[in-house]
Amino acid sequence: MTNKAESANELWQSMCEYERELWRQGLIYVAGLDEAGRGPLAGPVAAAAVILPAECFIPGLNDSKKLTEASRERLEPLIKEQAISWTVAFVNHRVIDEINILEASRLAMMKAVARLAVLPQHLLTDALRLPTAIPQSNIIHGDSLSVSIAAASVLAKNHRDRVMVRLAAAYPGYGLERHKGYPTQEHRQIIAEKGLSPIHRRSFRGCSPQ
Repeated sequence: MTNKAESANELWQSMCEYERELWRQGLIYVAGLDEAGRGPLAGPVAAAAVILPAECFIPGLNDSKKLTEASRERLEPLIKEQAISWTVAFVNHRVIDEINILEASRLAMMKAVARLAVLPQHLLTDALRLPTAIPQSNIIHGDSLSVSIAAASVLAKNHRDRVMVRLAAAYPGYGLERHKGYPTQEHRQIIAEKGLSPIHRRSFRGCSPQ
């Protein structure tokens, strides 16, 4: 085994600890959940739910924020092929403005859980507690510590990025295909020059012309 393969295996084993404990208890359907798009000034928030089988191995899987776009694109089909079930759900900018981004993130996660092909026996989230009777573990930095949450983070990020590219075609001139709605210097400058698009989150600080 090469050093690279050994490192990938060690990372996988260390990130399976939460799942392994639940699998040992006989819980087969452990769903990892994560969101993408909590910080942007425009567009929806996305959440993914992923149930991985105990025997799976997806080398290189990690928190989506630690991966390149190419790595995320490579991992996505591997996650989908090996998962027992996976889903991605969205909550749009209008609902975000109505209920706030934290509650919108929870809502997106609950929608993702509801769309899974099987009822999860336990949920693993990246620190966010959900309003459900399903037992859950809320893990700080969970997307770096749990393979299930990491898998969800990759799917949520990839799916949201593709939505933002489509929205860029509908609302040209805002650079959404590049910054994906995040508050970059470019994005803030465009808002100052053009004003808000219909998909900007008007409740967000900085989401107004300077």
